[in-house]
Amino acid sequence: MSSARHLINLLKTHVRGDEQEFMSIAMEVAAREARQGHMKVAEQIRELVDEARSKATLAQKRVGSVVVLQPRGDMANLLSVNQPTLRLSSMVLPEFLEKRLRRVLLEQRQKNKLHKHNLEVRRKLLFLGPPGTGKTMTAAALAGELHLPLFTILLEGVITKFMGETAAKLKMIFDAMVVEKGVYLFDEFDAIGARRTQLNDVGEIRRVLNSFLQLLEKDDSDSLIIAATNHPDLLDKALFRRFDDVLEYPLPDQRTAVKVVEARLARFNVIDLDWKRICGEVGGLSQAELVRASDEAAKHSILQGTDQIHTEVLVGALHERKNASRSADH
Repeated sequence: MSSARHLINLLKTHVRGDEQEFMSIAMEVAAREARQGHMKVAEQIRELVDEARSKATLAQKRVGSVVVLQPRGDMANLLSVNQPTLRLSSMVLPEFLEKRLRRVLLEQRQKNKLHKHNLEVRRKLLFLGPPGTGKTMTAAALAGELHLPLFTILLEGVITKFMGETAAKLKMIFDAMVVEKGVYLFDEFDAIGARRTQLNDVGEIRRVLNSFLQLLEKDDSDSLIIAATNHPDLLDKALFRRFDDVLEYPLPDQRTAVKVVEARLARFNVIDLDWKRICGEVGGLSQAELVRASDEAAKHSILQGTDQIHTEVLVGALHERKNASRSADH
């Protein structure tokens, strides 16, 4: 979009009194300036939008709403955005993992104190682990804790068959990180970070990974960058040292699994459950699978007109999830 067209649209939204659309177009202008190397102009626009948005947020909190700027133009095909309300305390995580995530939050909240001593905060995170262990949910929880928008990178819009185009789109995303502070999630990250030595590798994949490595290393925005993958064995080794923290998400142990089930069924009557039998069925299931099994047991009770959860029903639901998981692995 040309500068003149941006100006016309800004005036139109101002006349209509459409504050959110006005700020969205302003952020599009900032992103365009950043892509052209005008970083000071982009930063100044971003600061003005942040100031306007904070005032709007304070005004709209009275009616329980929050201003979330939607990506526009080319960025609409690269990012999706939402404003999570999830908190870390709502998740059931191993103690060691929660402790490390709390450290990230502490550094983010007190980054000015660290910067005064020329110390950098943790903000480039790599999450590794099986599907359903809470990696994506953690990104949402961190965004919720820090009151930041969660931007999820749309890989189908980023990765193309045309040489050089993917790298250019990655640069647009990293430019956006400077302009619009938030939590940026690269889910299924192995699509970008696959090893450069794979036998089926092509030159374009190597160039994309090299571009990502350079962009990540040079990035000095205030945004939180999270890459998550179910296949850490596919990642290029050079990636690991580019992140401030590498966090591994294991399948839940028996104690954690029971906490997941208890939390999910907290509104139901579970007094008569045989937890010994249930503990014998939770092995190998992820948090997501435990939640689904708990929901199945809850739905059965509701449809039977009771709030009582029965051991046989819950065990059956756990069996079903385990069988489904085995089928997916074959």
